[in-house]
Amino acid sequence: MNSVEEFLAYAIHLEKEAADRFGELADAMESAGNREVGQLFRRLSHYSTLHLADARARSGFREMPEVDPEDFVWPDLESPERAAIWAADPLIGREESLEIALAAEQAGLGFYQSVLDSTDDPEIMALAKEFVKEEDEHVAELKKWIAAHQSGGLLPVDH
Repeated sequence: MNSVEEFLAYAIHLEKEAADRFGELADAMESAGNREVGQLFRRLSHYSTLHLADARARSGFREMPEVDPEDFVWPDLESPERAAIWAADPLIGREESLEIALAAEQAGLGFYQSVLDSTDDPEIMALAKEFVKEEDEHVAELKKWIAAHQSGGLLPVDH
């Protein structure tokens, strides 16, 4: 990352795609009758929406670069938190859905961590640290859900 504006442009794009994809997965799980995992995906979509709002707020007074979606350079073909769309298959199992969500969150964490590890700009570093911390919390939550599922326990649900 060469500037805070570039970091924010990436964060905005990444979090928008994550919010949209987790929303799609929530819809698919809920329509398939998997309410618990649908609610988890809805919560992850909400987290990404909050991240998105934060990145947009931080960019509000800056002159942001115009970046076309195809011009973003990601470690893989698409942005890190864009969970595999085949997770929307209504026949997919709960554990597999959770593993896909975990992989997406870990990829987001890895992206922000790589920015943190490779920058010497104090402002980018401060922002990246915040995003790493939040993504790490999401990864931890998903790991708890997976452990609960594997132990046969009930998955925690927000009310």
